[in-house]
Amino acid sequence: MRTSLEVADIFRAAGPAYRIAHAGHLSLDQLKVMSAVEHCRTAALGGHTEACTDCGHWRVAYNSCRNRHCPRCQGAAARAWLAEREADLLPVGYFHVVFTLPAEVADIAFHNKALVYNLLFKAASETMTTIAADPKHLGARIGITAVLHTWGSAMTHHPHIHMIVPGGGLSPDGSRWVSSRPAFLLPVRVLGKLFRRLFLTRLMALYEAGRLGFFGSLAALADRRAFLRHLSPARKKNWVVYAKPPFAGPQAVLAYLSRYTHRVAISNSRLVRFDETGVTLRYKNYRNDVADRQQLMTLAADEFIRRFLIHVLPKGFHRIRHYGLLAGATRKAHLEHARQLLGVAPPVSAAAAVEPEDARPPCPCCGGRMLVIETFERWRQPRAPPRGTNPTGTSAS
Repeated sequence: MRTSLEVADIFRAAGPAYRIAHAGHLSLDQLKVMSAVEHCRTAALGGHTEACTDCGHWRVAYNSCRNRHCPRCQGAAARAWLAEREADLLPVGYFHVVFTLPAEVADIAFHNKALVYNLLFKAASETMTTIAADPKHLGARIGITAVLHTWGSAMTHHPHIHMIVPGGGLSPDGSRWVSSRPAFLLPVRVLGKLFRRLFLTRLMALYEAGRLGFFGSLAALADRRAFLRHLSPARKKNWVVYAKPPFAGPQAVLAYLSRYTHRVAISNSRLVRFDETGVTLRYKNYRNDVADRQQLMTLAADEFIRRFLIHVLPKGFHRIRHYGLLAGATRKAHLEHARQLLGVAPPVSAAAAVEPEDARPPCPCCGGRMLVIETFERWRQPRAPPRGTNPTGTSAS
């Protein structure tokens, strides 16, 4: 049985009152996420009973919600994603590149998530592929794996894209592999200028087409002059693009990203306490120059739920995308061609070694094999175990 604090505990305790207090202001997607998190791996979703084939030990396992916003779910999917991406790795240096929206644009994105997050993907990927293809820089077609994050360490709205980029690419005619310098991929100032121009030009096009909505404190931006004044500081400032090779190799950055590709806002491991004072959590204070930036923060339960829900993505929105050599159906052919040019054999795929999502842990008593002996529907309870057994309850599915 688990003993650690989880987001689900906070939602179950404070969620009903939060829904009443904010009735009419929560989207259907947000309400569905709250319900999924609250009911995940409880009798509300049904489950099954397992018994050990050796010692007869019984264990109850409740079903997971499998919602992509649930901190408890998607672990197996994240591990499978990591194994697949590791199988794509080339024997070259890899770079970790981050594109971040300035605050003025992030405010607009908050009310227009699907449109502006899509624009962020398009502008960032086009910036990378355009500058990389320029003979003055790399002169090659590169591959990109991009993952959207919308949160900072304190769960505030902070939209940015993480990219994993091989240190090189195919020449324009595809006849050779063009390698980047060991510690330099592309000039970040050039990337930042093109990113700013592409993004703001297309954001203005969305505005002129009447596709952007403005609410609350941003309602005045419906007026064109107010909208232009709002964006004026963003046009003048440098847009931050971060790029450096991962110190511990590409596997380390993939492992970092895999912890977030199938989750949102916060992991349960960062929760410290939940009591009448609120929710206490660990976060990183990036403005602190000391070596240890880990600090504690306490939020009111309502504020914690609000911050979590602002990161619920629109239905069907893809948070992970691939571009260039890694895009679509041509990915395998491009990777095979790149390996031929680099003179290396394809790696042995690790995907087969990833356990299936329904893999069952061994018996806690003797390590034996557990078999399903009963399934029960939603809101039902399993039948009582036989006398003489030592049953346990578990939320693992």
